[in-house]
Amino acid sequence: MRRIFLFASLCLPQLAIRVYGIITGHHWEDPLWSTLTAGLAIVSAATMLAWASELAEDDFSQGLALAAVALVAVLPEYAVDLYFAWQAGADPSYAPFAVANMTGANRMLIGVGWSAIAVVYWRRSGNKSFSIDRSQVPAIWALIIATFLSFIIPLEGSISLLMGALLFAVFFFYVRDAAKHHSDQKLAEPFIEELISLYTPKRRRCLYIVLFLYSAAAILAAAAPFAEGLIKLGRQLGIEEFLLVQWLAPLASEAPELLVALMFAWRLHPRAGLGTLISSKVNQWTLLVGMLPMAYAVSHFWHGTSRTSPWALPLDARQTEELFLTSAQSFFATVIFCNFNFSLAEAGVLFGLFIVQLMLPGTGVRIAFGILYMILTIAWIARDKKVRDNLKMILLRKK
Repeated sequence: MRRIFLFASLCLPQLAIRVYGIITGHHWEDPLWSTLTAGLAIVSAATMLAWASELAEDDFSQGLALAAVALVAVLPEYAVDLYFAWQAGADPSYAPFAVANMTGANRMLIGVGWSAIAVVYWRRSGNKSFSIDRSQVPAIWALIIATFLSFIIPLEGSISLLMGALLFAVFFFYVRDAAKHHSDQKLAEPFIEELISLYTPKRRRCLYIVLFLYSAAAILAAAAPFAEGLIKLGRQLGIEEFLLVQWLAPLASEAPELLVALMFAWRLHPRAGLGTLISSKVNQWTLLVGMLPMAYAVSHFWHGTSRTSPWALPLDARQTEELFLTSAQSFFATVIFCNFNFSLAEAGVLFGLFIVQLMLPGTGVRIAFGILYMILTIAWIARDKKVRDNLKMILLRKK
């Protein structure tokens, strides 16, 4: 319980600042400290959400538990992105930031997160590869369908409400199938397992409900100050706000889920760790992207904006390029998993491509890397009959 109390206390400064601001109308003006305090609250709250999901593991199937861990771990990402989408309904200049945060988080999740699982497992076990659980078929199916849909977005130049509805449908089918997977393997941290053994089911349920509510409150209190703090900090330091939102914000919001996944790999459960990050990718690529135009539309009507259409979140040329590159990377990474094995060499390819395109920003580089990912994907499918057969099996929703 001491760990839980420690992380709960780290959220208190931001909660106190938020309550003080509501009561007095005064808000902290220093963007550096505002961003740091809010970021600390987000990381701490997301970690507690992961623990709450582990406490709830006995009440759900493991497939659904992994999906739940992944979902709550990306709640900070949802809070920041939806804040930007909501603000864009009143001020269109915020629209690029919603897409920046989402594309940065998705590319970082694949390029760093998925690769790190293989590296940590290799360092712990000496094995240079591990098999991927066949229970990940629903998640891989969802990623393939969502990625195909995501290629339409750059062509339309906006994220429409119809696209949001289609991505919601993909997420629904994914969760429905994930709930059918059962396993006796326990994924909770040792101290969580100890709490489960000491507490009655009723007390355990009360504890994880309180953790969920407290963590959600902390994230809601921190989302706006963190998002606005990043923008103000970028202007103060002369750094492009888009880049700060795209890469610094995901570092804070992705940290909890990455730590949870690496913990699984360190405890020699690489499939569970990778499964958590695959589920996180599904959540971001379906539910999160689908919610952006909905938040934008509601805000548009709420604020009575007449300058833009409420039916789709608009994209400019930069965001279109970012989405194309993110979609292409997602397609390549998902096809790699169609052989149901993940190796250190494959992890190195994902990480290497991510780092190179990160170090070389620019329109030409983004388009070139998007095309390179597509070429590699086609070559990967063409050279491996097993990948082709598994891809067909996944698209037909068989296990």
